[in-house]
Order: sequence, then C-alpha cells, then structure tokens
Amino acid sequence: MAKKKDNTEERIVAVEEALSSSEQFIEKNQQILTYIVGAIILIILAFFGYKKYVMAPKEKAAEVAIFNAQYYFEQDSLDLALDGDGVNLGFLEIIDDYGSTKEGNLAKYYAGICYLNKGEYETAIEYLKKFSSDDQVLSSMALGAIGDSYMQLGDADKAVDYYIKAANKNKNDFVTPAFLVKAGWSYEIMGNWQKALDTYEGIKKEFPKAKESRDMDKYIARAKANLGEL
Repeated sequence: MAKKKDNTEERIVAVEEALSSSEQFIEKNQQILTYIVGAIILIILAFFGYKKYVMAPKEKAAEVAIFNAQYYFEQDSLDLALDGDGVNLGFLEIIDDYGSTKEGNLAKYYAGICYLNKGEYETAIEYLKKFSSDDQVLSSMALGAIGDSYMQLGDADKAVDYYIKAANKNKNDFVTPAFLVKAGWSYEIMGNWQKALDTYEGIKKEFPKAKESRDMDKYIARAKANLGEL
C-alpha cells in the first residue's frame, strides 16, 4: 500500500514538474509565441478577405463574361466563342483573365471542345487536360473528348485509356456504354479483338437497357469472327 502511495506521489511530482517547465517555456518565449499567434490570425483574415473582396467579385465578372462565349459556342461560331467578338470576351481571354475562377476553369473545357471540333486535336488535348471539375458528368465528357482527340491523331492506344477513364468516371446507362463502345472500336483498330469482345460482352451484360446494347450482338459476332470463334 505504501509503495502504491509512493508511486502516485511520484506521478504527481512529475506532472507538476512538466507543468512548471511548460510555464517557464511560455514565459521565456512569450514574445515569439505572440508573434506566431498574430501571424496565424493575419493569414486567416487575409484568406477570408481575399475570398470576399477579390475572388467573389472576380467570380461574378467571369459569370457575365462567359455568357456570350457560351452563346457563340451553342451557335457553332467556334472562332467567336474562342476569340470573342471585339466587345465580348471569348473563352481564351476568359481563361487568361479569370483562370482561377470556376468559370475560368469551365472555359478551358469549352476551349478544348472548340479546338476538337475545329480539328486542332493537340490544342484540344492541352486545354482539356487543364480542366478539372467535381462534376462527374462534365469530367467524364472531358476525358472522352481527350480520347476522341487522340483517336483523330491516330493514337488508339492512348484513346482507349481515356475512353475507359471516361466510362468509369460516372457509371450510368447513358454515358458509360457510349464510351465503352468507343473503347471497343479502339481495340478493333489496335487488332486486339479479345479486348474488343470482352468490352462488347460487358456492355451487353451490365447495360442491357442502354441504346448501345441493341448493336452489341453485331459487334460481338464481328469480334468472334476475327478471333475464329464462329
């Protein structure tokens, strides 16, 4: 019992010594600690101030700026969408002026699609790779567009990688089968008929209600014929 009491007293003494050491450290470094705390507070205030007084107005300006560029895009006026009309900004200037905003980021996607439709595939890839979004559908579409660009450049190997990424980004009956079909076609171009067959059979099994599944028997038969299975 006495031994237990001694151990308890030793722990209390140790705690008191630790507290005393901490107090001495604080007293000794009080000025430095004050500077550190003050710096942290300033950083926090600067962050929220930047968001409120710099980024928020910039976001609003970007929303206004992108409206006309999107209009031209929808009208298939790709050059006006990219470069503007002399009064309203195009996607390229929006990227330069508002690249750090959500709309500036979105402009990268639009610019990539514009260049894809103009047949400037390497430039399309450049802008589409710069685009990033939490929107699963839009992210999937961007990956698929990169795949289309590589396919147009004759690089089926890279194209299929992006088609698979696009298909897996947001699995659903509308987007996924479409990209998987493109992946299957890419495998055919590469002469990898087994991969093509596996892809087509996967579409038929996993997405039976998708419109792409209507053609799967034809694609499966073609792949099997090339594999000598028919």
